[in-house]
Amino acid sequence: MESAKKKLSIETGIKVETINNRPLFKFTDRLQLHLETLLEKNKVNDLTAEEQDELNAINELDRLFTYLNSLLLAQK
Repeated sequence: MESAKKKLSIETGIKVETINNRPLFKFTDRLQLHLETLLEKNKVNDLTAEEQDELNAINELDRLFTYLNSLLLAQK
């Protein structure tokens, strides 16, 4: 059953910002705050299995953004 807390979706969790005339993928402030909350809970081993999966997925998305942004910035 879905928790009362609304889950963040990809559509509401990512944004594209233009920096130095280059589009870059970033997390929305809301997703960034959620990530920080999950990281804090992880430090004290207080994540549920669902939260651990969510943290893993967000971390994977972060790695993907880092890679894509590096490719975008390297373009001339």
